[in-house]
Amino acid sequence: MDESSELRLLFHRLNNQLGIILAHAELLEAKAADEMNRARAMQVVSSALEAMATAKEIRRVAATPAGLDAPGSES
Repeated sequence: MDESSELRLLFHRLNNQLGIILAHAELLEAKAADEMNRARAMQVVSSALEAMATAKEIRRVAATPAGLDAPGSES
């Protein structure tokens, strides 16, 4: 398996795992009996969404040839 195929597989697995965390956190949020537990579940939902966005950004940067249009690169 080449490096790009391995990276795609790893990102796929990571997104699946984060999706499971997100789904369970959303269920906990919806069924929370009190505001404190609802707020905690909301934090997990928010963090899972941020982690998914970060994984997507890492994947985008990893696919970009070194130094070309990457965030923070000098023009």
